[in-house]
Amino acid sequence: MLVAYAFDQLDLRRVQAYVPSSDRRSLRLAGRAGLRREGVVRGHEDRDGARADDVLLARLAEDPEPTTQPGFRAVLNAALPTKRVIAQGLLRDPAGRVLVCELVYKPDWDLPGGVVEPLESPRDCLGREIAEELGVDLAVGDLITVDWLPPWAGWDDACLLLFDLGTADAGLVDSMKLQPREITAVHWADAETLAARCRPQVAERLALLDRPGPVPHFLHSGRPPA
Repeated sequence: MLVAYAFDQLDLRRVQAYVPSSDRRSLRLAGRAGLRREGVVRGHEDRDGARADDVLLARLAEDPEPTTQPGFRAVLNAALPTKRVIAQGLLRDPAGRVLVCELVYKPDWDLPGGVVEPLESPRDCLGREIAEELGVDLAVGDLITVDWLPPWAGWDDACLLLFDLGTADAGLVDSMKLQPREITAVHWADAETLAARCRPQVAERLALLDRPGPVPHFLHSGRPPA
């Protein structure tokens, strides 16, 4: 409301804030208001007798609303590392179907996992994301492949690390406690469903794993590099 007042009533063209880098709650609130992270101002304030860094966040009057997909993507993209790392897991049931998540924030289905936090192990990230978003603990196995994802739809490029989660009874989904802000539902999907519900790169990556022969250690957007 304060940001809207600044633009609509005060006719300001830019609103900015300095937030201590350790104040995660204020950083989240600023992001929900549409303020994008622009960088770190070193030694900006004197706190407890020492110069401390602050994060500079700002929003322009012409920026899209944070409740829209372009606005949401812009705010999130500005806060993420320049090179994102994504950890996902491949879990199958005894019939060979793959566990995929129906997500709140995008129409296509995807494998469980998420973005690796700074200084976090990708393997630890996957275990954490599964526990937080699905409410179960799964053993994270070996790395299957690494897939480089080119820039797409406002997102910068990223590296996706796909880990083996083994096989689980199909009834596991009944014991899952989904995080409603992230996950709408989970499904066991066969190849036909994966092709229909997932992005082409995801379906191609999973189809590649079922082909005879060794799995390529490195992919470009779901395919072996040319």
